[in-house]
Amino acid sequence: MKYKNIYVAASNQHVGKTTSTLGLVSCMMQKGVNVGYCKPVGQKFLDLHNLFVDKDTLLFADLIDFDISPEIHSPVVLPSSTVRQLIDEPQSMGFEQKIINAKNHLNSVHDLTIFEGTGHPGVGSVAGLSNAQVAKMLDASVVMILEGGIGSTIDMFHMCSAVFREQDIPIIGLIINKIRPDKIDKIARYLKTHMGRLNIPVLGLVPYDECLAYPLMSTVADSLKGTVELNEDYLDTNRVENILAGSLVDLKELNTMQNHLIVASIRTIGRAIKRVENFCQTQGLDQSPLSGIIVTGEGKLDKSSYQYINDHKIPLIRTNFDTFGVVIKISKIEVKINRHTPWKISRAIELINESVDLDQILIPNS
Repeated sequence: MKYKNIYVAASNQHVGKTTSTLGLVSCMMQKGVNVGYCKPVGQKFLDLHNLFVDKDTLLFADLIDFDISPEIHSPVVLPSSTVRQLIDEPQSMGFEQKIINAKNHLNSVHDLTIFEGTGHPGVGSVAGLSNAQVAKMLDASVVMILEGGIGSTIDMFHMCSAVFREQDIPIIGLIINKIRPDKIDKIARYLKTHMGRLNIPVLGLVPYDECLAYPLMSTVADSLKGTVELNEDYLDTNRVENILAGSLVDLKELNTMQNHLIVASIRTIGRAIKRVENFCQTQGLDQSPLSGIIVTGEGKLDKSSYQYINDHKIPLIRTNFDTFGVVIKISKIEVKINRHTPWKISRAIELINESVDLDQILIPNS
């Protein structure tokens, strides 16, 4: 059976659009639907052997197991350098036809195609490619992702939905994301009451899951623009679940959590590592609880610390920030799901499967 195309839009960046799309695609596959994926308009691209594609496309190529064809799965990428040309020569790039060609191909080989939007609903307007304009080109119905709340969520919905109403694009439902588990029942009651008056279904309320917010050490290194001195090969495997100040290593935290990142000055790092080492010995632990170390200040590591870091394959990053500055920078990291975070992909799929009524978005294409 052929189904109406789905366009996944969001109220803004970092509200869970990609994780929700991952979950929707995977869950549709589990239901036996022949589903395709496309990111019609992207902003951040990767160069794959001179093939330029939006970075999110790689995730879905792994999930669905397709060979990436940029003209099909990532037909338009809008780097900021093209903005002036778009205003001077708005018809010169043929973007609309590229998107329509991708849609026609995907519709011919899949029963359902899920298109992932970009940023907030107005992104791409300078090129005539706002999320609403693209959804209209694709003849798609919209599933909108919003962050959890009551008043703020309702306000954001009304602002964002205006651009889709302007294009006469149906919004078939909302996924409310990142809700504190203890607030779900209250938020569900009020949102469903309000949205029911508008005849907009709340398809699901997805709880906030802490593991989706854990950054990789590579993300931490990028945010600090630091220098990786040791064990660079482990940046994309080690995740950070907790941050410890080197001068205040809390043994209780070491005992209850794993994947700690220590931030310390060169003067205190030796003592911090020694304390971690002693803790592991008393607990009979062979594996270090540390996923990374950030060192501030100038100077050399002592031999014992150097040996411990190398023995346990712990990435060591040097930075010009002080300890307080490091913690502030890390706290502002917007963690994105990617190919190096398989536990996040699995959890995102579980959350959508557990929380969202998928049958409501499977609309037969008449």
